[in-house]
Amino acid sequence: MSNRTLSVAEQFGEIDIYLFDQLLRGRIQPGMRILDAGCGAGRNLTYFLHNGYEVFGVDSDPRAIAAVRRLAPDVAASNFRHENIEEMTFPDAFADVVISSAVLHFAADDAHFQAMIRGTWRVLKPNGLLFCRLASSIGIETQIKNIAGRRYLLPDGSERYLVDAKLLTDLTDRLHAQLADPIKTTVVQNQRAMTTWVLRKQSLT
Repeated sequence: MSNRTLSVAEQFGEIDIYLFDQLLRGRIQPGMRILDAGCGAGRNLTYFLHNGYEVFGVDSDPRAIAAVRRLAPDVAASNFRHENIEEMTFPDAFADVVISSAVLHFAADDAHFQAMIRGTWRVLKPNGLLFCRLASSIGIETQIKNIAGRRYLLPDGSERYLVDAKLLTDLTDRLHAQLADPIKTTVVQNQRAMTTWVLRKQSLT
């Protein structure tokens, strides 16, 4: 049996630093059920897979699901599903924590974005935590070019569906949610802006 100490990278993989912050503050505890809505190859799941969490994920890319199943060979393959976020087959109020990292800004238009939000919110338990990171226009308003609706061309050459602070605040109210943290935005060399939006779902009682 090896006594080698795992490196930080081996323990946490490529976890989003703001999701790591939620761990450090004790908001995500072993035994919780984690659902990564748009899990990709599992960059945010390494720590959870090896530290006593129930881990689930969906992604619209079958190659990503194949990759995350390889990452988690001891977890039932059915925990990771090839499906769209707005059409997830997990039941209502399924997870204690739902992760939505760099996913919602791929919405095609307003209707698609709203469907993705509804699908993501539906699977979260009352009192559960939604951790969301997505592209926004916050802080780069003069550097983006409108394509249609909320679809914009960013200075880095990508096209994204961009939210702003008002939309996120309005959505928080419409979902009858509470902000677990203030809305925070990181502007990356005036090329793109990534916003962290963390919500607590209100109890049904």
